[in-house]
Amino acid sequence: MNTTQRIAFLLLSPLLLVLGPQISADAALQVSGIFGDHMVIQRERPVIVWGWADAKDEIAVSFAGTTVSTVAQEDGAWKVTLPPLKANAAGQELRVQGNGENVSLKNVVVGDVWHASGQSNMAMSVNAVAARLPRAKDDIASANLPAIRFRRIGSNGAASPLSDLAEQGDWVVCTPESVAGFSAAAFYFSRNLHAALNIPMGIIDTSRGGTPIEPFIPREAFTGHPTLERELELGDANDLEGIWKLPGGVRARDENWFPGRLFNSRLAPITAFPVRGFIWYQGESNCGTQEDPRDYRHKMAALIKGWRTAMNNPTMPVYFVQLPGSGAGPGWPLLREEQRLSATLPNTGMAVTIDLLDGDIHPPNKIDVGERLARWALAKTYGREIAFSGPLFRNATIADGQVTVHFDHADRGLMSAVKKGLELPNENPSLPLHHVEVADADGQWHEAQASIEGQTLVVQSEAVSAPIAVRYAYAIDPQHCHLYNHDGLPAAPFCSAPELLNYDPGLPTE
Repeated sequence: MNTTQRIAFLLLSPLLLVLGPQISADAALQVSGIFGDHMVIQRERPVIVWGWADAKDEIAVSFAGTTVSTVAQEDGAWKVTLPPLKANAAGQELRVQGNGENVSLKNVVVGDVWHASGQSNMAMSVNAVAARLPRAKDDIASANLPAIRFRRIGSNGAASPLSDLAEQGDWVVCTPESVAGFSAAAFYFSRNLHAALNIPMGIIDTSRGGTPIEPFIPREAFTGHPTLERELELGDANDLEGIWKLPGGVRARDENWFPGRLFNSRLAPITAFPVRGFIWYQGESNCGTQEDPRDYRHKMAALIKGWRTAMNNPTMPVYFVQLPGSGAGPGWPLLREEQRLSATLPNTGMAVTIDLLDGDIHPPNKIDVGERLARWALAKTYGREIAFSGPLFRNATIADGQVTVHFDHADRGLMSAVKKGLELPNENPSLPLHHVEVADADGQWHEAQASIEGQTLVVQSEAVSAPIAVRYAYAIDPQHCHLYNHDGLPAAPFCSAPELLNYDPGLPTE
């Protein structure tokens, strides 16, 4: 690496100046910024280690009793691949040597690594939860969990994919002193997995508050749907207003919101770093004031397929959170429906939170959120025999003025129940099922009555003799969503005919 290349590299990635006392500002030998003391390496996958050095320097990487050597390319880039490893909670040293220089990373463990991304409800810290939920204070005090490690990535967006992370950062071991700053949803997710699997867990948190989905989607994935393709064109033209006025677009507020910008800065530099999967909690900034949630399902498909392609992992699991019941605007119900439709993508799962009531769009109960996400991972990724989903709409049949709704994940039957705070739902057959509606032949919605019959829901309305569709919990902030399965997991809001959900976001006109 010549002087000009080295200066450009260090300007691009100041993190590498602060990895530790083993590296000086003048060192030619560098490792990618995702590597550091206390890191977690993904088990049972080839261990890829990469960085930069002077051209044609011989590089040797040693870890867990294995050493692999390579030669830096003409541009100084180098990469080695170590063999897959089993989970190991004992801290080890990862050493990189080249041309008389050394990089030594301490207390490296082997386990499972998960990305956690999205906007403010994913970014919401354990400390912020504890300020409103006393139980979390106890969780902080007992968080002596050295096998759980967090890595926060918070850089601004970039117009092009970066070759390395552009800000300093460290892997942080989970302790009562450190956990307060962790993403609460990711912490409770990882704590549940660690308790069940007894292996190290690593979380890479790339969330950013107030952001729509578009900046997290790789540029290459903005294809296959007119809204995606037009958003990319408008983003490349720096046309914020055009994206806002586009049907199915988004009210982008600055250049960080353009397509692909946060992927370029926070994820593109580390796509070679193997992980087990993703958890995702986002959507609020695609359904706020004068924001259009139409086509969100296509954006979710682009996000998931784009991540999988970029990370060369076509079956990588992605588990996401459906927006809670504490909605803030008329677009929230449609966004939840778009999320439900996204859950049909392979190797995905949706944690339903419609019953986690709060007066804020940031409900403090991230304990249930993390636990419900972990259920999906334990069942579908790790093969555990555990209930993982509440009732999900399968289909509806209509006869004699009644609509019979059939569900997946209702094998043990449906129940009417109420959940209070962190308590488990309490079954109460006398509780009425609110927020159930049927549509008449003109597509107008009317309140309906619903009764549970085993695994099905039977719906009818005195106002509609010949219903054509049914929907549940289609409201900004539905306060009485009592439909659960007997595993104590809530039914997701649904509409049997999404094409009837006409929505006008009130976009500005020319």
